[in-house]
Amino acid sequence: MKIKTKLIGMDLDGTLLTTGKELTEYTKKVLRKAVREGITVLPATGRPYSGVPKELKEFPGIHYAVTANGGRVVETATGRALFECLVPYETAGRVLDVFEHYDSLREIYYDGIGYAGEDVLKMVSRYIDSPPMADYIAATRIPVPDVRAKFEAERRSVDKVQGLFVTVGDRDAAIEELKAVSGIEITGALDKNIEVNAEGVDKGKALVRLGKQLGIQREEIMAFGDGSNDLKMMREVGIGVAMANAQEAVKEAADYIAASNDEEGVAHFIEEYVLK
Repeated sequence: MKIKTKLIGMDLDGTLLTTGKELTEYTKKVLRKAVREGITVLPATGRPYSGVPKELKEFPGIHYAVTANGGRVVETATGRALFECLVPYETAGRVLDVFEHYDSLREIYYDGIGYAGEDVLKMVSRYIDSPPMADYIAATRIPVPDVRAKFEAERRSVDKVQGLFVTVGDRDAAIEELKAVSGIEITGALDKNIEVNAEGVDKGKALVRLGKQLGIQREEIMAFGDGSNDLKMMREVGIGVAMANAQEAVKEAADYIAASNDEEGVAHFIEEYVLK
């Protein structure tokens, strides 16, 4: 039985992309067919817009991108933010205060661009175990001499704040400290990271809001994900699909389970259950 779907949001890392950060030819073929059938397809990622692969930004028929976990929704043709929900300056400063208590790679996102300290970027593998993910971070962040100095110079709200930690223990301790900070959403997608958005921000809400602008009902929105920053998205949209490699909590929240990202699970699911 086919699932009535008019909009599909897809997480990238661990979901649409392979572990090697590739968009396979079969996946591209299926996405092109979905576009031809009038379905709105788009990435829904924790990445800054600058970190969305160029081939997806320029993919025929992909007109939007949910980035920074829903903190910024972008029109791909212009790079213009359709809507945004930012972490206030004072709140982001308190988050950085916590991250600075630990050996961490700290990132701030402004206007769809991620900034990180040049010294820690040179040893990114200290904070990320996956070489492809480490390479992605190193290649897409703008290095600055000091993240705190950049933050103080900007003195404005941020799309998102991220911390990458050496140990799970440090990450968990930082999460406990962050519980004292009001007005934020705490999530993550990697084994040792923390992603902080403004309170109430998640990918699912962003997809539903975009759907309303496009005249698409919540029940007609499908989303694919694997990490904890996809958990609320599974519950928020009409059809939540977790990858076979997803965290157990994400699987439990989903309506369906697709094959893993390295088995092109998104494409196979769309072809079998959505396309004519």
